[in-house]
Amino acid sequence: MRESMRDRLVDAASELFYASGLRAVSVDKVIERAGTTKVTFYRHFKSKDDLVVAYLETASEQERRGVSAAFAGADGDVSAALRSLGELIGSLACRPGFRGCAFINAAAEYPDADSGPRRVVDGHRAWYRDTFEELVAPLGLPDAAAVAEDLLLLRDGAMVAGYLDEPARLAASFWRSGTAVVGVDQRPGRGDGRSPVG
Repeated sequence: MRESMRDRLVDAASELFYASGLRAVSVDKVIERAGTTKVTFYRHFKSKDDLVVAYLETASEQERRGVSAAFAGADGDVSAALRSLGELIGSLACRPGFRGCAFINAAAEYPDADSGPRRVVDGHRAWYRDTFEELVAPLGLPDAAAVAEDLLLLRDGAMVAGYLDEPARLAASFWRSGTAVVGVDQRPGRGDGRSPVG
């Protein structure tokens, strides 16, 4: 199936925005990369901020699919889900060309909470909180929402550590920290990760 011009513009913007930053990339650079014209660009996007929103929405959808697949493969085992997520973060954060979390980067460039890009960032982080809270809900923790906040903080830290560590070390560290926060037993043969350590 032939890619639409809107998709071509978003793909071009995604490469440029992630590599160079949102503010540093002009609409003209995106148009040149996509091989189109200003008239065509403005037929699809009213402004550069609208293109930034489309880029972030696309990145959010891709990340959600990856995280959801990692959790689904764990079949309700919280420890296994955190291990899978750590491995996913390690593979993403330690790859060549990694420039950090697209959403943390966008928040730094768009501090205004009412801006379109910042609303996408906030929505993406809310999805993470909800997903983490849903993951740990079966454990019957006294404050699942607080644990979800802690897991999001660990995720953010792991994304930053991607600049500095290798994938296996990053994945193992995220899993150890995550299971400690959640309270599931890490020792082999001691529990299945479905109930808190007692």
